[in-house]
Order: sequence, then C-alpha cells, then structure tokens
Amino acid sequence: MARRPRNRHLVAGAAALVALGLTGVTVTVARHDDSPAPSAVAIDAEERAEAAARADRATRPSPSATTTSPTPAPTTASPSPSPSPSASARTKPRATRKATAAPKPTRSATSKPKAAWVNPMPGAAVTSCYGPRWGVLHAGIDLALPAGTPVRAVAAGTVTKAGDAGDGYGTSVVVDHGNGYLTHYAHLSQATVAVGAKVDAGKTIGREGSTGDSTGPHLHFEVHEGSMWNQIDPAPFMRARGVDLGC
Repeated sequence: MARRPRNRHLVAGAAALVALGLTGVTVTVARHDDSPAPSAVAIDAEERAEAAARADRATRPSPSATTTSPTPAPTTASPSPSPSPSASARTKPRATRKATAAPKPTRSATSKPKAAWVNPMPGAAVTSCYGPRWGVLHAGIDLALPAGTPVRAVAAGTVTKAGDAGDGYGTSVVVDHGNGYLTHYAHLSQATVAVGAKVDAGKTIGREGSTGDSTGPHLHFEVHEGSMWNQIDPAPFMRARGVDLGC
C-alpha cells in the first residue's frame, strides 16, 4: 500500500478541531511513516455533547452584558398653570351695557319746600329799626322799595284787618297766625286781601305805599305778641325763624 502524505493527516486533524469547536482538546497524530493512515478519531457522544455545552457557555454573553437596565418610568408633564383670574378677566369680552336715559326728576323732588316764614319785602333797604325815635317808640321796622312793590305775608294765617281804620297807619293788613302772634303791614297803597281770607307764607296781601302818617313810600312792619297792640321787636323774632330783616 502506498504511503499517504503526512500533511494530509495534519489537515484532517485541524479540520476536526474546528468542526467540533473544542477548546483545550489536543489530538495527537502519531506520525509513523511506515504505519497505515489512522482512522477517524471517534469521540464518544456524551463527551461531544458535554464539549458542545462548554462551547455554548463560552460563547454565551455574560449576564451583566445581557441584563437590560430597567426602563425608566415615563415622566408625566406637569400641567400648565391655569391662567390667573386677572388674565382671564382681561381676555373675557365685556358685556355691552345698554344705555338707559336717566329718569327725569319730578317737580316735587326738585322744588324746594316752602319756608314757614319769609321776608315781607325781599331786597328792601332798612330805613328805620324798632326802638325810640323822636321821643316816642317806633314799634316796627321800616323797609323801602319803589311804590307799588308787592308786600307778602310772612307766614300762614287769617286776615283780621284790611283797609284804613283812621289810626295813622293808613291802609294796612293784619294777619293772625294762630300761635299767639299777629303781624301788621302798614302805609300800603292798596290791600289785595279781605278780612277772613286764609293766606300762606309768601302770599301777596298788598302794595307798598305812603298812606297815613308817612313821609315817603315804605312798609311799616310790626309783630304783636298775644294780642293786638302789644308790639315786640320784629328783628330777633324773625331771625329766630330764619329771616334776617337787617336790624
């Protein structure tokens, strides 16, 4: 039988090692130039399986390499802050307010209440006050304006005299106010009310004149307390009732 080249045995042994994937297994090929070619190396099935398992463990990646890091829990985005009330109020459309006309004030709401006591001849100049004059008592206040100026009742009451009684006062009017006081309006050119008439404060009762014992057009105004001819100073009496006669 012809000799097989020895290199063929080396190639066959290397191929067997690669195919089995054995680590640390050394196959020694006896080299006998005169011996016949060796038969294929028989490896027990159990050893082969064990070797394959070792090879599988050697090539398997380490647990640290294969262990995956836990997936981090998904973060939830924090809710955006709600707009502040002021911001929402600015963006909120304004409600259209229907324009309404202001109610017109009634006459009773705008008109002044009538005063209980008034000036008998507003704007007049004072020509003489209450007190002694020419040796006698001047028992009233003299107020002067052009002749014919209206003379008014200073408060509500009842007319008890109207006309010329021949007592030096000329044409005059007396009003009883029902509270213990009477007022006397003298030297009139004319009386415009009659005895028994009911008058209110500010009612025209006559016209300024110069009748009786008078030296010129003027109103002689007196206040009588309790009864007729008990004259008192009209200035403080009327001032206490909100009317300044200038004396």
